[in-house]
Formats: sequence, structure tokens, C-alpha cells
Amino acid sequence: MAKTDATADTTHFGYKTVPVDDKAELVRGVFDSVASRYDIMNDLMSGGLHRLWKRHTIDQAGVRKGHIVLDLAGGTGDLAKEFTRRVGTSGHVVLADINAAMLIQGRRRMVDGGVAGNLSIAQVDAQNLPFDDGAFDCITVAFGLRNVTDKSAALHSMHRVLKPGGKLLILEFSEPAEAIRPAYDFYSFKVLPILGKLVARDEDSYQYLAESIRMHPDQETLLAMMQTAGLERCRYQNLAGGIVALHIGHRL
Repeated sequence: MAKTDATADTTHFGYKTVPVDDKAELVRGVFDSVASRYDIMNDLMSGGLHRLWKRHTIDQAGVRKGHIVLDLAGGTGDLAKEFTRRVGTSGHVVLADINAAMLIQGRRRMVDGGVAGNLSIAQVDAQNLPFDDGAFDCITVAFGLRNVTDKSAALHSMHRVLKPGGKLLILEFSEPAEAIRPAYDFYSFKVLPILGKLVARDEDSYQYLAESIRMHPDQETLLAMMQTAGLERCRYQNLAGGIVALHIGHRL
């Protein structure tokens, strides 16, 4: 993976090094731009595989009736919608994201899907979650952690709001096997920006998304970060040859 230097005052925005205080605004600009076409782009980019990866995450969550679930960086609500069905009327799901444009799309999908009564929508910063200690039985983050400025702070915050016995699941692009890396790099940097230009009318945002994947911690690094944040029984599963990894940890 390509890396660039960062300091206490700077961080990564794709391959660029930017002031820490600027990243959230830059990321917001990306998702403001792509929000209305986010779902169709996900289908095109992954050939629909993202739906299988998310379904696997939902199944691994083990959510059941009465559970309280936080779908963090939940965007348009793919996971949250299914979780509302699984927790039933005695449970509750919070669909949360830092980006208002993504939450607007998520709200529309929930209304269109008839979801009501056991769902809340909240605009939050993952680095400083505004929830009580031990509020959630389960937290999921699907394809959102790599956009967080301070991932360690976010992991500590997630640990805090998990109930004892609660589970955190992070589904994210990761480091693929060596054998498929050349083809993956070609697709990411040659094909993906063209799709972004043609479908989302935004080539630059999808260039950033490809770069942000390369700057995200690899499987073992993220595993260690979760452990440092206090999570236990941490493990990960590689999906699609490591293009995507599902990390799982618990608060004991």
C-alpha cells in the first residue's frame, strides 16, 4: 500500500497530507457529491458483491429480538434496515452517520421500505459518540472507518458505548492477496474513476475512495488497534481474497 508521511497535526486524505482539522470537511464534500448515486455505484463497483458482504456481516452480528444496535457510518441504511427486522418491536436500531446528505438518502430508503417505530437516525462523529456508556448490544461499521480522521479515538468511543458482552463488527476494504493485487490496482485507479465520472459525474471523489482504501490500516494493523482500544476476542475474516475484511471484537 502506498503511504505518505503524517504528523500529529496532519493526516491522510487519500494520498494527500492535509491538516487534521480539514479532513472531516473534505470527506463531507466527497459524500455530499456522491450521496444520491451511492447505492448504484456500490452495485457497479462491486458487481453486487457488497450486498453479500453486508449480509455476511449481519449474519455474523448475531442480533436478535430486543437488541439495541448502532449502525455507524451507516449511510443509506443497508444494514440498519435488516437490523430493524431482526431486533423486532422490542429492540431498537440507530442509523448514524456524520454526513447529513447520506442520512437524507437513508431516511428516504427507510420510509420507502416502511421501517418505523424501532429506528432512530442520528448525525454523529464516530470519534466522540454522544451515547451513554454501555448503550448498545452491537455496533457495525460498513465501509466507513477508513474515512474517520482518528480511527483510534473512534475505536475507543465504540468500545465505551458497547454493553459488556457486546460485539463490534467492522467491514472494510483491506489488503488483498499478492496474486490479485495488480488486477485490483488496475481496476481501482483506471476503471473506478471512469465509472465515477460516467455514473456519479464525479471522477475525483472516486479517485479519493480508491486512494483511501490504500491508506487504511491492513488486517493485522486494524486488529491490533482494536485490541489497544480494549476490545477482546478480536479476529478477522478475509473476503474476496482480502479485498474486503470483516473484523470482529467484543467488550467483555
